[in-house]
Amino acid sequence: MTEDPFVTIARALREHGPVERPRDVSCYVALGDSFTAGTGSPEGLSWSHRVAEGLRRRNAAFVYRNLAEDGATSADVLEQLGQALQLEPDLATVICGANDVLRSTRPEPSRYARRLGEIFERLHQAGPRMIVVTATSPERWDFVRLGPRTRARVEAGMREVNDVTRAVAREHRIPCLDIADHPGLRERDNFATDGLHPSVLGHARAARAFALLLREGYRIPIAHMEGDET
Repeated sequence: MTEDPFVTIARALREHGPVERPRDVSCYVALGDSFTAGTGSPEGLSWSHRVAEGLRRRNAAFVYRNLAEDGATSADVLEQLGQALQLEPDLATVICGANDVLRSTRPEPSRYARRLGEIFERLHQAGPRMIVVTATSPERWDFVRLGPRTRARVEAGMREVNDVTRAVAREHRIPCLDIADHPGLRERDNFATDGLHPSVLGHARAARAFALLLREGYRIPIAHMEGDET
């Protein structure tokens, strides 16, 4: 059986990430847009909720807060940061950028870079040992109806934003799951009926990738999930 590319990505990140003694996560905060908010997903089945449940099974005192919002841009995620820092998390996921493109006819990658850098810097200043993880966004939506000019504009904008995400993450030594051109983006079953947001299956695959990164890259004892063959 061919290994899921999400798993391959997580394994590659593990090889370059920090290896430290096993530790529990007592508080996980998820920041971002609709991908993290779980828009269109049944309650409790989004990727971030699945990751949280895997952590909760190992720690009865575990706290999880999902501050992500549908339609959030990087500016909105920056606003989410205040509440996140008050929770003093051990783990934070920060995924944004797609709406900086989708909600503007003229995206500004330089402004996105400054905001994302500020988010990462403030998280690290608040908790030097805090684990922060990010990801790129899809550069294609084959199942959304877009005119040729709009599609070309959106895909070009997403490539620019993803380049920024990779560069800023590298600068701040933050693992970045690179899903920009994941083969799963060509599979209809991974998308909800709107063709834009992940389906239950898409969320499950994403959750397994994040869980593998935490388990093998940071030695966090997160419970294995259904369908996880690691």
